[in-house]
Amino acid sequence: MKNDKIISLLPGLALSIALALASMWLAELDAMRRLGFSALTIAIVGGMLLGNTVYPAIAGRCHDGVDFAKAKLLRLGIILFGFRLTFQDIAAVGVMGIVIDALIVASTFYLAWVLGRRVFKLDEQSTILIGAGSSICGAAAVLATEPVLRAQADKVAVAVATVVVFGTLAMFVYPAAWHALVAAGWVHNDTFFYGVFSGATIHEVAQVVAAGKAVGEDAATSAVITKMIRVMMLAPFLIFLSAWLARRHRGGGAKGRGKVQIPWFAVLFLAVAGFNSLALLPQGWVAEVVVFDNVVLAAAMGALGLTTHVSAIRRAGVKPLTLAAILFAWLVVGGALLCTLLLGAP
Repeated sequence: MKNDKIISLLPGLALSIALALASMWLAELDAMRRLGFSALTIAIVGGMLLGNTVYPAIAGRCHDGVDFAKAKLLRLGIILFGFRLTFQDIAAVGVMGIVIDALIVASTFYLAWVLGRRVFKLDEQSTILIGAGSSICGAAAVLATEPVLRAQADKVAVAVATVVVFGTLAMFVYPAAWHALVAAGWVHNDTFFYGVFSGATIHEVAQVVAAGKAVGEDAATSAVITKMIRVMMLAPFLIFLSAWLARRHRGGGAKGRGKVQIPWFAVLFLAVAGFNSLALLPQGWVAEVVVFDNVVLAAAMGALGLTTHVSAIRRAGVKPLTLAAILFAWLVVGGALLCTLLLGAP
């Protein structure tokens, strides 16, 4: 019986991994790099293209493997994501960089909740997913939040789409605006300030790298470190979210939501980051693990795309995009104010 179960997983897993490998190859093309499209973004788009065309004809055979990729591979990918981080990164930007990250994450998610639920009347899952993606680390945060919420695939896809749109916009607008401000003499070319600001407010890691390098290597270094600290806040965010949801739904009849369900993959993510901080593994091995993790996360994203129906996204309407646009405006304005207050004017 166990062998039969494994065999039933193979077609869907093979399809998901094929999508992942194709997306990673495409992400390395110069055109994709200039646009800041990561393998995760390409994987979900490719999955949606197949999911709304040829996949329905083979869904019966691939269903088990695709579901496995969306659930088990996703959790494994988040755990291994810890190999991209070290606790030494924290010291590189100082206490103020950490405080800025924490304030950005907390304020952006709170704003998302208030606007999403009270103003736009969005459902709870969509609001939380968009808030998580905007406040922490884009598509990876949306994916990591999905198991805690047990969110529907179309809501996850909508949230991913919103952070991709505004993260891509930020990647081009930030360096262009910075160069213009420096040229006009309104700010000094303080690359550390720019790096912290962009790392604390741009959605995806790949977009942060592109926006940082457009200003300079020093800016890219501080931007990536600030972003990695923000990514590290994903684990405590998920634990807090689980406890908060348990409290909100206690006695409300929501199945499985009455008690705190600790997302152990988030705890293991922090444990892996701690292990990586000890530098016990050779850097070459760590690099290989990161490549493997890229495949795992892209496979999960591709599987998500396969089960996302375009009609469901259309039904979501303009409210999710409007919410994400307001959050993006807050990240720019609020992030600039916080950085100026805590780091000093550039």
